[in-house]
Amino acid sequence: MNSANILEHNRIILCHFDSYSAALNFARYGDSVLAPAPLSAQANAIDAPESTDEHYNPAPVVDALASQYGLDAGQLRLDHDFQAWLTDNSVPVRIHLVRFTTFEAPHTAIEPLGGVFKPISGMRGMPLIELNLMRQVFNQIIGG
Repeated sequence: MNSANILEHNRIILCHFDSYSAALNFARYGDSVLAPAPLSAQANAIDAPESTDEHYNPAPVVDALASQYGLDAGQLRLDHDFQAWLTDNSVPVRIHLVRFTTFEAPHTAIEPLGGVFKPISGMRGMPLIELNLMRQVFNQIIGG
């Protein structure tokens, strides 16, 4: 399966957490934190499907994103404990959480993609569905 097909069924929230300062920053691309592309305004949260196919396997998703965005896969860590599902035009979309493992947020890695790192407090005006996803990430990482 090629990376374009994988990324049609999956989105990734990229973040960086500094355990020393407890600073959590999200990679934001325009009006979205979902990579490689935002979902439509009609996207809704759903329960995880009972069965999934290879379209939703996390490892190839991270590799496809790293390849498409030119990111160092060695600096990315998939958070297996995070799981969210949305439906967009009746198509289930799995949301994955990937953390940069670098000492500081790698601003230069996402700048060519039109990305900036922002804390959750800097996300006003984002779609409600994405704000809810970021709240889930925040609660999982900060709330432990």
